Amino acid sequence: MLDKTYPYYLANRPQTSKEMLDVRDKFSGKIATRVAVPDAKATEKAIVAAVKAARPMREFKPWARQAVLQHCVERFSERRDELAEALCIEAGKPIKDAAGEVTRLIDTFRIAAEEAVRINGETLNLELAARLDGYHGYTKRVPLGPVSFITPFNFPLNLVAHKVAPAIAAGCPFVLKPSEKTPIGALIIGQVLAETDLPAGAFSILTLDGKHAAPLVEDERLKLLSFTGGQIGWELKAKAGRKKVTLELGGNAACIIDADQGAKLNKVVERLIFGAFYQSGQSCIGVQRIYAHADIYDALKRKLVAATKKLKSGDPKDKSVFLGPMIDEAAAERLHGWILEAKKAGGKLLCGGKRNGNMLDATLMENVPTDAKVNRMEAFGPFALLAPFKKFDEAVAMVNDSDYGLQAGIFTDSLDHAMRAWNELEQGGVVVNDIPSFRVDNMPYGGIKLSGLGREGIRYAIEDMSELRLMVMREG
Repeated sequence: MLDKTYPYYLANRPQTSKEMLDVRDKFSGKIATRVAVPDAKATEKAIVAAVKAARPMREFKPWARQAVLQHCVERFSERRDELAEALCIEAGKPIKDAAGEVTRLIDTFRIAAEEAVRINGETLNLELAARLDGYHGYTKRVPLGPVSFITPFNFPLNLVAHKVAPAIAAGCPFVLKPSEKTPIGALIIGQVLAETDLPAGAFSILTLDGKHAAPLVEDERLKLLSFTGGQIGWELKAKAGRKKVTLELGGNAACIIDADQGAKLNKVVERLIFGAFYQSGQSCIGVQRIYAHADIYDALKRKLVAATKKLKSGDPKDKSVFLGPMIDEAAAERLHGWILEAKKAGGKLLCGGKRNGNMLDATLMENVPTDAKVNRMEAFGPFALLAPFKKFDEAVAMVNDSDYGLQAGIFTDSLDHAMRAWNELEQGGVVVNDIPSFRVDNMPYGGIKLSGLGREGIRYAIEDMSELRLMVMREG
C-alpha cells in the first residue's frame, strides 16, 4: 500500500508542506495518496544548494559515487513490490509491466554504478612535426556542475533513473521536477538517495507544476537542462539561455514488415501487439505506423486484428490485464477524437475505436490519409495504422515521411534491406527484426527532427553532463 503522504526533497532532506497534491489511482479515479508541494521559495533554495554542492560533488570520489549507486540497486531490489504497486496505481500501468519497469530501474542504476569508475580520458600524440617534439596531450572529463531535470508521466521510475543515475555517476548535483501526475516513483527514489552519503545539496526533488518550474529552465546557475516530454521542449530550449539542453520529445514510430516474413508472422504479430499496446500505447517509441509488403499484408492484417481483439483490458492490478487506462480522460478523449477524424476522412476502422472515460480500446486502422493527425502526430495511446507497400524503397519513403525521427523497426531476412534501412531511415535508431519499442538501458537513445536532440543511455548521458578538459605538457 502507498503511504498516506509523501514529502518532497530539498537539499537531500524530506520536507512537508501545508499545500498538498492529490495523486489519483488512474483506474478508479480515487485519491490514492497525497504529496507535499514546495512553497514559492523552495526552487531558489534548491538551486542555491546545488551550486554549493558542485565542488563537494566534483570531489566525491568515483568509488564513493559507485557506492551510492550500488546502495540504490540494493534498496530498489528490496522494495521491488512496493515500487511496482506505486507504478500500477499512479500511472495505471498493468502490474506485470510495472514489475518490468522496476527491473529496468535497477538495471539503470547498476549500469551507472559500473560507469562511475570508468569515466576515462585519453593520451594524445601531439608530436606531429619537429617543432612539436616533447609536447604531450591528455584529456579528462569533469562534471558540468548543477543540472536540472524535467520528466514525464509514462515511465515515472526509469525515465527519472536515466537522468538521476548518470548525474550521480558524473558528479553533478541536480534538481528534479517529476510529472505532477506521477510523482511517487521519483519520491521513493528520493527516500533511498537520502539514506546515502551524498554531499549536502546533491539532490532536490520538487513536486512543482509546470508554471512554477521556469527557474529549472532559465536559471543560468544550472548548466544543463535534460527534458523528456512533448513538443513544449523546443520552447524550453529557446528559454534555456547558454546552458546545454538535451531533449527527448517522442515520435510516431514506424515498423516495416518485409515480404520474406510470411512464415514468421505469428512472432511478428506478437511483437507488434506488444509495441503498439504496451502501457496503453503511452510510449515514445510505441508502434504507431505498420508498413507491410503487399504480398503478406492481408495475412498480417488478419492475424493482427484477431490478436488485438483478444487483449484483456481493465484494472491494471489484475495480473491478467494487458490494457490499462490512459493517464487521464483528456488524453483518451484527444486520441479518440483523432481516430474519429481519420475515420471521417476515409480511414477504415479494423477494430477498437471506442472510449469509456480514460479507457480507450486497442485500435487498428487502415487507409488512413497521410495528413491525418493519427498519421502525422504522436498518438501516444493504444493505436496503430496499417498500410501496404510494393517496393522496399517505397517503405523507406513512407517511414521518412514524418516530422519525427526517434526509432524505427524492420522485420527482414535481407541483409541488404537491413543495411539500407540503417543507412536511409531518418531515425535516431533502427531496430532490425524487432519493434522500434526495443530499448536497453545502456544503448544511445534519442532522436532527430521533432523527436529531440542528444542521447540518453548512461555513458552517453554522462558525456552530456561533463565537459572535456585538455592538458598540454612540454618536456623539460
